[in-house]
This record gives sequence, C-alpha cells and structure tokens, in this order.
Amino acid sequence: MKPTLAPFPATRLRRLRAKPAIRRLSRQHRLSVDDLIWPIFVMAGKDDEHAISSMPGVTRKTVDRAVKAAQEAHKLGIPALCIFPYTGMEERTEDCALAWSPDNISNQAIRAIKDAVPEIAIMTDIALDPYNINGHDGFVENGRIVNDRTVDALVKMALAQAEAGADILGPSDMMDGRIGAMRKALEAEGHIDVAILSYTAKYASAFYGPFRDAVGASAALTGDKNTYQMDPGNADEALRLVERDLMEGADMVMVKPGMPYLDICRRVKDMYGVPTYAYQVSGEYAMMQAAIQNGWLDGPKVMMESLLAFKRAGCDGILTYFAPEAAKLLNRM
Repeated sequence: MKPTLAPFPATRLRRLRAKPAIRRLSRQHRLSVDDLIWPIFVMAGKDDEHAISSMPGVTRKTVDRAVKAAQEAHKLGIPALCIFPYTGMEERTEDCALAWSPDNISNQAIRAIKDAVPEIAIMTDIALDPYNINGHDGFVENGRIVNDRTVDALVKMALAQAEAGADILGPSDMMDGRIGAMRKALEAEGHIDVAILSYTAKYASAFYGPFRDAVGASAALTGDKNTYQMDPGNADEALRLVERDLMEGADMVMVKPGMPYLDICRRVKDMYGVPTYAYQVSGEYAMMQAAIQNGWLDGPKVMMESLLAFKRAGCDGILTYFAPEAAKLLNRM
C-alpha cells in the first residue's frame, strides 16, 4: 500500500530540490556514456568527408576517417558505433547485389574499424534502401514491396556483415519473418555470438527526411513506406512485433523514431523487460540543431535533457548523432 502524503506544510517536496547534493541523491534516472551508440555515415574515397546540409555537424566520412572517428569514440568511452553507407545513384540497382558484397563500403568500414579499434562494438544496418534504385527497404515488383524475396536478400546481408566482423546486426527493414531467418542462418554459419538489435517498432515517420539525404536515398525513393513501416497511430501493434521478434531470436529491440514515441519505449520495457533502445533520428537532431543555431535553445542543456528522457522512458541505450558531444560533457561531470 502506497503511503499517503502528510498535509502541507509537513510535506514540502521542494526540500529534495533545494541543493545540488540533495538533488543528486534523489535523482531517479541517470545518463552515462555507456548508454550511447554513435551513428556514422561512410562513403567511398580517401581522407575526405562531406557535410550533410540537413544535419548540421554531421558528415559522411571515408573509411580512413571513420576509423579516426572510432578511435575518438573509444577514447570518449562510447561503447558502439552504427555504420550507414552512402551510395550514389550510379551504384544502385534493382537486384541490390551490392548490399551483400563483402567489399561494399559498409563491410570495408567494419573490417577497418575492427582492425584499428577491436574493443569498440560495431552495429550495422540491414535494409536494401541504400542499394535499391527504388529507394525502398525491399524489392519492388509491380509497384509492391515484396516480403519473402526481400528476406532472402537480407539474410545474405546479415551473413556478409557478420563475416566482416560486425558485433550487432540492426535489421531496419520491417519485413515479416526476417529475424527468424537471420538467426537461423547465423547459427548455421557459426556466428552464434553475433547479436541482433531489431528495429522492431519502426514507424512510417516524417522525421527520417535528413537521414535519407545522408545515405543518398532521397532522390531514389519512389512512393512511401507505409506498407511495411508502422502506422504512427498504432501502439498495441508494437508489442505484438516485439514479442514476435524476441521469439524469432532478437537479443535487443528498438523503437524508431525516439522522442515522438517515448510512450512505446515505456510500454515495451514494462511489458518485456528486455534490452530496449531508441533512435534519436535525423529529424529530431535537425530540429534541435536548427533551434540551437538560431539561439532559441541552450544546446548542451537541451541535448542532455532530450537524452535523459529516453532513460526515463525505460531505454537501455540511445542511438544519437549527439553521442561525441554528450560523451564529452558526461566525462566532465
């Protein structure tokens, strides 16, 4: 039975807010560097990086510079990077064969980073959109995104990434049955320690726009992704997806986007108690950066408050473009 609060003035809740030391003692949720996963974009070339105009402060990096970013992340204590490839229209095809090539830019980056910084965990993205001439996460046949043929391709992507040295696979495609198919193939090929962080509840969101610029998918995309990504009006469906993916062999689950869907994060954590992550996506980052650069918001404060919100909602970790900046602040605390 919960205690009943004594009447005022015996109960003054401001007592626990009166001094910094008391606030620290009574704080329920804390953010640490261990909670951060840093998404980075890799591109072909050497010793170069290109600014992404819709994501201030974020760049596409060549593999050698991605290695330097990994070394920086390791020094800051960031436990993991997530690699996303930039591919131009000239590299995109209908058969998406580059997606599972051992020598695609993602797999080159995995090998180079693991060679240079073996201690850092490498997470990947598994979806066809960076390689698809249509810009979709799956194969398009007669205007329809087909499921089972796409799953076969995603399994090949998973195996190629595992063989390159990835520690965590991130299927972001939202095809039905892909987790079970990947887990079975990984086990069969001896990759028993490779984890799957499933983008379980990935919504068909307008907050992804800048990301599509970053990976070169904006010009390629035809139509929308509503037939495979979740409807923003649905919440119970997310729980069904989590249960299915866990049964199929997912080790961790993700909600995407992050801040507009903190209610989903909370429900997932409360219901299943499994490692639960969220992606503070490009649109969330871009909105805050725009306000920060205009002087409308205090950058460090709003960044840290936004990240703490994920912890309060039950998340075990956050994919965020703020990771290096947040880590520097946390290391000084």
